[in-house]
Amino acid sequence: MGAVYGLAAMGITLIWGVMNVINLTHGAMIVCGMFGLYLLVNALGVPAYATLPLVLVAGFLIGVALYWIAVHRMVDRPPLMSLLSTFAVNLMLVGAGTATWGTMLFNVPVSLPRLSLSLGRYTFPGTHIMAALLAAVIAGGLFFFLHRTRIGKSVRAVAANREAAELVGIPTTRVLALSFGLGVALAGVSGMLIGTMFPFTVLAGDAYQLKSFVVTVLGGFGNPMGALIAGVGLGLVEGLATPFMPVSWTLVFEFVLFVVALLVLPGGFAKFRRVRTAA
Repeated sequence: MGAVYGLAAMGITLIWGVMNVINLTHGAMIVCGMFGLYLLVNALGVPAYATLPLVLVAGFLIGVALYWIAVHRMVDRPPLMSLLSTFAVNLMLVGAGTATWGTMLFNVPVSLPRLSLSLGRYTFPGTHIMAALLAAVIAGGLFFFLHRTRIGKSVRAVAANREAAELVGIPTTRVLALSFGLGVALAGVSGMLIGTMFPFTVLAGDAYQLKSFVVTVLGGFGNPMGALIAGVGLGLVEGLATPFMPVSWTLVFEFVLFVVALLVLPGGFAKFRRVRTAA
């Protein structure tokens, strides 16, 4: 679960790192990934994990469209403008989903008993292990894309200094649209992976969006790899704490951790590590 949390948070932190925009459609995009899985499996008979590339591509295209509709004109304005714009789109998407499917519970039955693993009092279902492996593969693919491809280096250049990137001929507007599309695609894929493990509703995205913000703060805004590591850490905290406290208290503990991180390590543990190394 921590790997999936980290994958979802990578979408938020990638968008923030490139264009300083907090995407409040993130939860709705996670739900879109869940329902993409549900519709492809039940309507078209596509195997559950074969829907991943389809959800990835669809999420990217939706993200690019959202960028031109709701974000493009807000990039250089105060952060509140992009917050309100993406929040409005989020409300429209949730409202449309609720009108279409209501708030009933949906489930995609997926079972991988051969991958299941038991260690003492802890049991790791095969679907959870598969989700973690796929999340790690996607995160590795993103790292390769950002550090080893020409387009990925352009994304990093725009994140570092947009004006300088424009001076050397990088089409920054296209790069911003690409980055937003990638961020939304990551959210959609994380929702698809969550849908293979748990039932979901149209309103399920809010909880995962909040967890993504916690992970993003812990890992440091604009640091995708830090988000992945922080997501794994949060998942471990959840998994280790659940046998010793009621499930409802784990969310309280997570947000206590969130507030402490904001007060003590506002730049995330990655920035703390860099400062300690410099010292």
